[in-house]
Amino acid sequence: MADAWNDIQALKNRQSSMRAKMMERRKQREGLAAELTSSGAAPSIVPVTTVSSPNANAEPPTTAQQSSNPNQTPKQPVSISVEPSIKPTTIEQQDILPVIDPDVEKKMLMVLCDISLDIPSDSKVIAEHTSRFMEREVDIKVIEDLLRKFAVEKLISIKVSETARGLIVNSLDLTKLSAVTRGKKRRRDSDDEGEEDGNSKQSKTGGGPESGDIESLLSMQSTKEREEKKLNEEIQALLVTQTAKEQYLVEKFKSRGGPQLQEFCQYGTREECYRTGPDSANCKRLHFKKIIHKHTDESLGDCSFLNTCFHMDTCKYVHYEIDYPRLPSTQLMKKESSLGKTLSSEIGDDGSVQMFPPQWIQCDLRYFDMSTLGKCAVVMADPPWDIHMELPYGTMGDNEMRRLNIPGLQDEGFIFLWVTGRAMELGRECLELWGYKRVDEIIWVKTNQLQRIIRTGRTGHWINHGKEHCLVGVKGNPKGVNRGMDCDVIVAEVRATSHKPDEIYGIIERLSPGTRKVELFGRPHNVQPNWITLGNQLEGVRLKDPDIVKLFREKYPDGNCMGPSQSQKR
Repeated sequence: MADAWNDIQALKNRQSSMRAKMMERRKQREGLAAELTSSGAAPSIVPVTTVSSPNANAEPPTTAQQSSNPNQTPKQPVSISVEPSIKPTTIEQQDILPVIDPDVEKKMLMVLCDISLDIPSDSKVIAEHTSRFMEREVDIKVIEDLLRKFAVEKLISIKVSETARGLIVNSLDLTKLSAVTRGKKRRRDSDDEGEEDGNSKQSKTGGGPESGDIESLLSMQSTKEREEKKLNEEIQALLVTQTAKEQYLVEKFKSRGGPQLQEFCQYGTREECYRTGPDSANCKRLHFKKIIHKHTDESLGDCSFLNTCFHMDTCKYVHYEIDYPRLPSTQLMKKESSLGKTLSSEIGDDGSVQMFPPQWIQCDLRYFDMSTLGKCAVVMADPPWDIHMELPYGTMGDNEMRRLNIPGLQDEGFIFLWVTGRAMELGRECLELWGYKRVDEIIWVKTNQLQRIIRTGRTGHWINHGKEHCLVGVKGNPKGVNRGMDCDVIVAEVRATSHKPDEIYGIIERLSPGTRKVELFGRPHNVQPNWITLGNQLEGVRLKDPDIVKLFREKYPDGNCMGPSQSQKR
């Protein structure tokens, strides 16, 4: 910033010296005119500069030339510092250089920058346009003087009209004219308040070419600004760089043995991929193939429900199945064996946390004693809400949901509660009633078998639902959690009725790794390692944690949890 400021000050000093010289010359001209007027001599001596007089290059008449003319009256010699042009005229016909109004100069610059002005154009046309801008008549001589001034400054090129008296503008430099216009406005704002308006405005008319330099200097970044920009870039780079903890967590939850997922081809079937795909011969993605039965009518198109259709055996629409690549059996066996070795080593690496295989209890949650399970870190529930629709499973009333002993499972931890329809408001009410604070929400965007957005959902009174919500609540201050690792949107395929996406288990495990977790209202497909699943559609009881086994035998000696206990009956 200091370098730019010094350059600007140097330019201002040069301009001030130029102003002082011009003001000194102007005072000399005014003193000369006053001296001639007071002497009463006939001739009029007009100071000639290279801008205002076509006879600027003419030499003054010598003494011999004056004496050779007998009709000429002797003149009183006058000593001046500029070249005089002597004209035999009276004092009334004296041609003194008019004072240029800065507003006229500004409006004239605007006229020259106006694209509606036809070039070439004579001084009369420019005077008319300037008078229209000024809303008053402007003298043609002022216009011509300004045109000569701009020509000297190489802003325009002019020539003398041969047919009519006046000047013609042949061409102009719009870039320089625009820079001069902006420079004059900036200099007027920065002038000292103590300087006289007339002299300051008159002196500014000669600073056009340097105004562009000031504009370029002001638009340049200062040293301080460059340093701040560099510092901001370094801070941004640091913010997006993973910390050591984040790198450790990513490595910890990274899939062993490489990614085990395959992308679906955007063209659907393998035949369509061969026909339209650019790299169809080398396509490694998964494809679909049509299921064609005797009753299938391909002209009807695809079934809206695809693999979730309840009447696939009789549906006349087209259904699909995955067209798995045909790999040799030896290659498949090698892949499975390598994956099994990797998974087994992963489970045994962390000795600080004891991982249990899937555990479950077949029970009626309306009567089950939750204290049997002890305390857990995470609870997930997919309740059978009464959403006032016909469903293929039994539902629970609102009051039954409110009376569930969910608070007995946790002193502090998280709860993930699936809701839909009218249950969205009821779920929030239950969270508050059970002692949780809702802190987040996960959205499951449903796709069909062909990985397209569901448009014919089976729920929704007014609009077909293509998504479901999972409310996230927290109680107390849980320890050892990983924040900010996952997104709050899941895009996954719809499977059986009320079958939630498996991605939710990965999100919960990364949030609270290695802790005890309980899932309520689960079914056989929900059982997961390190989870205890409760529900009335499970088969029997399977418990591996010794502490839970001991408590369960004390509470339910016969192993039957499907009804109320003796104390509850009383």
